[in-house]
Amino acid sequence: MKFLHTADWQVGMRATQLGEKGERVRHARLESARRVVEEARREKVDFVVVAGDTFENNGVDRLKVREVAKILGAAGCPVYLIPGNHDTLTPGSVWEDAAWGEFPNLHVLTKAEPVEIDGAVLYPCPVFAGDSKEDPTAWIHADPTKIAIGIAHGSVESAGYEQAMPIPRDAATVRGLDYLALGHFHSKNLYADAADVLRMAYSGTHEPTGFSEHDSGNVLIVEIPSRGAVPQIQTVRTGSLEWLSYRLKIEQPGEIGALAAKLDGLPAPERTLVECALDGTFFGCDHEALGKVIEMIEGRFLFGRAEMDRL
Repeated sequence: MKFLHTADWQVGMRATQLGEKGERVRHARLESARRVVEEARREKVDFVVVAGDTFENNGVDRLKVREVAKILGAAGCPVYLIPGNHDTLTPGSVWEDAAWGEFPNLHVLTKAEPVEIDGAVLYPCPVFAGDSKEDPTAWIHADPTKIAIGIAHGSVESAGYEQAMPIPRDAATVRGLDYLALGHFHSKNLYADAADVLRMAYSGTHEPTGFSEHDSGNVLIVEIPSRGAVPQIQTVRTGSLEWLSYRLKIEQPGEIGALAAKLDGLPAPERTLVECALDGTFFGCDHEALGKVIEMIEGRFLFGRAEMDRL
């Protein structure tokens, strides 16, 4: 069994912090959505899983909802979606649009109950309230005779802070799942069980959304040959834009020059967003290099933001 795991498309995000460049970023999300479908067809997957937050919120223009449905409708295989904390399953949500019924391969999973598919059982965990403090996977007791795949949206538990929709780090093992497809965090993260087998993962968003993300802009291709087998997980790039952050403490002469050379060597500046924040000590010999850094950030890239007031 082979499937594609994606999440957190956030279609409809405004990206107002980018000013007029926000429209390019919003458009990229739909471009990358089409690449996700292209990958599904190229890999000949059995189905696609979208683990929540397909949309930025339930107030998204319904034309965009129908466009996303049309894109997914062309996947050439079944597509299973769950509502996330941004597009929760509430009255008037995006999931009530008639577009979801226009494509027979699209299945919005609105109940926390097993879904039998060819060769496996899906265990979807749709989100009804984005501030829930309950484990969305708690209901799952997987059938031990069939490949079991969970689909959930929430925060994998970690010490030190409170999280909404908390999911135990050993949820896949405790619930008897071969794989738990996660959404919510936009960076790719894979979690190993006690036997060091990777059975749960965040695919991350298909198109980066901010400077704080790491290893975003991907989907995961997952193969599970049989019940209890080790999942084979392949990362496939789908993102079109690069978000790069340079936050540096300058301590030696020449460090700003090295940064200028790095920025100057970046490929595809028209597809690159850059933020640069410098603090520390400014050396007079770096005056020309600093001017070059600011000039490139403000004029070369799709978007640039420079913070030098602490230097």
